[in-house]
Amino acid sequence: MSFELETAPANATNLRRVAIDPVSRVEGHGKVTLLLDENDEVQQVRLHIVEFRGFEKFIQGRPYWEVPVMVQRLCGICPVSHHLAAAKALDWVVGAQCLTPSAEKLRRLMHYGQMLQSHALHFFHLSSPDLLFGFESEVGRRNIVGVAAAYPEVARQGVLLRKFGQEVIRLTAGKRIHGTGAIPGGVNRALSLEERAGLLAEVDQIIAWSRDAVQLAKRLHRAEPGLYDVFGSFRSNLMSIVGANGALDFYDGKLRARDADGKIIVDGFDVQNYHALIREEVKPWSYMKFPFLTSLGPEAGWYKVGPLARVQNCDFIATPLAEAERREFIEHGQGGLVHAPLAYHWARMIEMLHAAETIKDLLHDDDLSGSDLTTSGPRSREGVGVIEAPRGTLIHHYRVDDDDLVTMCNLIVSTTHNNQPMNEAVRRVAKRYLNGRQLTEGLLNHIEVAIRAFDPCLSCATHALGKMPLQLELQDAAGQVVGRLSSRV
Repeated sequence: MSFELETAPANATNLRRVAIDPVSRVEGHGKVTLLLDENDEVQQVRLHIVEFRGFEKFIQGRPYWEVPVMVQRLCGICPVSHHLAAAKALDWVVGAQCLTPSAEKLRRLMHYGQMLQSHALHFFHLSSPDLLFGFESEVGRRNIVGVAAAYPEVARQGVLLRKFGQEVIRLTAGKRIHGTGAIPGGVNRALSLEERAGLLAEVDQIIAWSRDAVQLAKRLHRAEPGLYDVFGSFRSNLMSIVGANGALDFYDGKLRARDADGKIIVDGFDVQNYHALIREEVKPWSYMKFPFLTSLGPEAGWYKVGPLARVQNCDFIATPLAEAERREFIEHGQGGLVHAPLAYHWARMIEMLHAAETIKDLLHDDDLSGSDLTTSGPRSREGVGVIEAPRGTLIHHYRVDDDDLVTMCNLIVSTTHNNQPMNEAVRRVAKRYLNGRQLTEGLLNHIEVAIRAFDPCLSCATHALGKMPLQLELQDAAGQVVGRLSSRV
């Protein structure tokens, strides 16, 4: 296995600095800096997360039962994932390691609704403009309104897929965003027969549209394999949870990691002991940590998470349509793992199809309308909850004192796991497209496309329709600006 990690060049004083600040379509603030030598060759690339939020500290001192609602404020795009990961961790505190059938199935339904709506949002709203129009297409057209004008049925399906997922969340969590449905020990609401019937009336169409989305992603790959199989590609380990029988599972399972060749490094690892498997490195130029597998060390132990990892890490998908698509995706790797970042989109749509199929199966289960919603047992002072969020493995870890107050909180979010992979993808793209080139908005968008493929959950707070406030400055060794480009329109 070979990895290429970025190190600071010895002659850094002779290099020019390119800054992309801020990176658009990410939640919060991030920037990219590149160092170029006298031949305009890229010597260093870094993705900086310059925002500090401090959730791990201000959760301390709060009653544990408030936490599943509070931590959702980390994100308006995937609050359900934080809601459920926290509830799963605090199940241990209230002695509810085994939930009632109704509670577990209602949580699963909530989470699979979240997976469907988030994947639809990312693919159709944020990524499809780049994929359908090209990375260097007219910037004013490269948005969901442009997609709606040129591909009205694609845009319509994307909107309605997300709407359905949000309706599943509303019925199970109480609200589409920042709901309260999951509580330590179970859930606080069930679905009525009428609510289930309403969702069942739409779900076959949702499955059909999800199949169409997979076909669209597949066609894009096959139409231009020289781009999709190469753009920003690099080899790395990958990690996710898998179900007890090796199935793809977003809600529960044990940790599995593979190396860049697909060989299993660790399997069946108990998530309660995640801290023995994973360590986090801190670097001075980013507020986001750099996780790695302890046994391999920081230079060789970093890994991908998310759809590209999950679809290749599991042994099978339990729903038939998604499993057929997974097999085709695996065949695309011709006996090896698919490592190209743009393949995230294809894998993401396979997962969306699986979520739609699973929602249909769950809606036929009468346990969703059951009344036995909570359980409890011997109390504990500590718990870990791990779930597969849309963007990858999400870890919540809490300790609680005798007064029911949180004394420690550790969160490793999906985008944190993908920190080093995103840096590596940006470096590969910069070396391929920036070297010796004149700076253009399309060039900047290539770098953003590489980041966006990972669907980073810093997500789209800085994005305005058709107005991507991206600025690039080229400075000489003395720090004087010798070139400036802005994508504001």
